[in-house]
Amino acid sequence: MRRLTIRGIAAVGAAALLTLGTACSNEREGSADTADGKGFAKDALVGVALPAKTSENWVLAGDLFTSGLKEAGFKADVQYAGASTTVADQQAQISSMVTKGAKVIVIGATDASQLATQVAQAKQAGATVLAYDRLITNTADVDYYIAFDNFKVGRLQGQALVDGMKAKKPTGPWTVELFSGSPDDNNSKVFFDGAMDVLKPLIDKGDIVVGSGQTGIKQTAIQGWKAEIAQQRMDSLLTSTYGGGKTLDGVLSPNDTLARAVLTSVKGAGKPIPVVTGQDSEVESVKSIMAGEQYSTINKDTRKLVAETVNMVKSLQKGDKPTINDTKSYDNGAKVVPAYLLPPVIVTKDNAAESYAGDPKLAPLTK
Repeated sequence: MRRLTIRGIAAVGAAALLTLGTACSNEREGSADTADGKGFAKDALVGVALPAKTSENWVLAGDLFTSGLKEAGFKADVQYAGASTTVADQQAQISSMVTKGAKVIVIGATDASQLATQVAQAKQAGATVLAYDRLITNTADVDYYIAFDNFKVGRLQGQALVDGMKAKKPTGPWTVELFSGSPDDNNSKVFFDGAMDVLKPLIDKGDIVVGSGQTGIKQTAIQGWKAEIAQQRMDSLLTSTYGGGKTLDGVLSPNDTLARAVLTSVKGAGKPIPVVTGQDSEVESVKSIMAGEQYSTINKDTRKLVAETVNMVKSLQKGDKPTINDTKSYDNGAKVVPAYLLPPVIVTKDNAAESYAGDPKLAPLTK
């Protein structure tokens, strides 16, 4: 078993995606027991607790959950944690959903390690708990996990960094810097571990050199996924390590917001633009990729993830067993959580038009 402590537009297209997701679900293999196997009323309350609106994908997810759940006949209670990203808001919101009688509570955790009490309250009240995008840790009371394969996301980022540097400079060694996400987001470690699965063998061989020597996740973490913190760290690295004409070939960035912060720092220092990875397919980053600045992002279509989550809620409502495709990988410290994983897609300038062909927001940017 691979132990992973895992740890974001409107209603347009939501109905079609839900229909598609339902059809696709009939073809999947594997299933798991529901929380109680009984089902519940078709117009029951479904709670959705999401983190602060720190990325376009979290904003989109809230809009799609609101429209998708209502279209499916449920009452939707969609809440965001406060801008401070402290867990207290989310804890209170989940408790309120339990009090209101929510039959399913979908949680995109602000801090996955601090929700055990609220998840236990939900279970005691008979609700099913779905961890959305970020695994909730150290509790046996979470029922299912639904996300993109985040370890694969990290591997794709690591490989993109290598591929991009080889394209610019065919032979190494290549000098890089590493960034990781917020330490209270369990996905941060998963992304980083996936990337290092690709990069560490090359670092050990000397093909890749981390200029600052900062290779640990604690050294590279960016609290709260905040762009200003990432930019400050990059400013410091450029000053301390890349004076005297020393070249920076690449930067492992775990998401688009941090990637753009890194690029802002590099351009502000008048340095050549290195290969920079990202994730989330944010509009400004897709524009940057097409302009030849940011090298890559990851397409994790939030519309598909929300549609699949709503399908899982619909199965639970009927008393059916939600379909899953991973029963081994996601050990949260208290149990192996049954998971349904969607495949992420690496996007560079070369395949952006193909990757976003069906996306009304992003497709026009690739023309």
